[in-house]
Amino acid sequence: MRDDPMIRAVRARAFTVPTDAPESDGTYAWDKTTIVVVHVEAAGETGLGYSYTDASVAPLIEATLATRLSGLSVFDIPHANAVLWGAVRNLGRSGLATSAISALDTALWDLKARLLGLPLATLFGRVRERAEIYGSGGFTTYDDRQLREQLEAFVARDGCRAVKMKIGSEPERDPARMAAVKDVIGDAELYIDANGAFTPKRALAMARAVEPFGVAWFEEPVTSDDPDGMAFVRAAAPAGMEIAAGEYAYTLDDLQRLIRAGAVDVAQADVTRCGGYSGFLKMAALCEAAHLDLSGHCAPALHLPVAMAAPRFRHLEWFHDHVRIERMLFDGAPVPRDGAIAPDPGRPGHGLTLKSRDADAYAV
Repeated sequence: MRDDPMIRAVRARAFTVPTDAPESDGTYAWDKTTIVVVHVEAAGETGLGYSYTDASVAPLIEATLATRLSGLSVFDIPHANAVLWGAVRNLGRSGLATSAISALDTALWDLKARLLGLPLATLFGRVRERAEIYGSGGFTTYDDRQLREQLEAFVARDGCRAVKMKIGSEPERDPARMAAVKDVIGDAELYIDANGAFTPKRALAMARAVEPFGVAWFEEPVTSDDPDGMAFVRAAAPAGMEIAAGEYAYTLDDLQRLIRAGAVDVAQADVTRCGGYSGFLKMAALCEAAHLDLSGHCAPALHLPVAMAAPRFRHLEWFHDHVRIERMLFDGAPVPRDGAIAPDPGRPGHGLTLKSRDADAYAV
């Protein structure tokens, strides 16, 4: 352990990476992804965190939040979080502010573990050795060939036992798209994600229409801003179909509203949005108390250490865009084996380091 664990510097940079093909889901289309990467320095060591968010988060961190952290102890992460949450009180907690805090929190935990010479999974404590993943992509812009090839590769190459596709932009096409992939994914479960594209009644109609395809997971059939609508769909959906949401739960209150409404069978949380590792662990405790499983949304490399510690944790989303970016920009990104990923015991912290030269090409 180093003698002086006081925060000395905080740096943030934004990088925008084009997609490898046009992408869309039920409510949005995009051709690039922005990641804001944070470095926090103390006692000659550097911690790394990041968030998939808007480039404006980088100046928010450097101009507003960095000075609040200067001189604080790296080991007192709850205190640092209290300072950060207090600093954004009048800015609004959810959205960009929480994305900024999430990146800083993950960097602080990484830094603490590096100063202690420990993998983060060891520092958090383990209830498992590996995190199961499910393949995620299947964008509505894909033709049937692209859709089949990507989902088949998740199963054949990565060993995924479930794959997820986007639906909802052209709902009349969706049953045929599901039929197109069923024969290439074998025994793997099929998940669908509408990203809030439907009204409750239309979502229920879709749930019933796709029951013959054995859909096991219907994510955000309606917007998660409508917990009662989600609960309506959950109550009437086919028995073998779980309803999931939570990727836009920025605070514990957001997730609690979904749970109290009976809106989900499985909750989701995203360390790049929910307050980092600190927020994810709190959401994991909330799920444990509610007897609900928790799934990690996207950013699989960053989620991996905390996934080891969550008691009711089910799986991580092996999201095409983020897997690609994390391999491009970071050394230490995990590689699937038999449908799961595991922390590297020989790397301290979360084990990721920025490939600065490679990343520079995408700097905003």
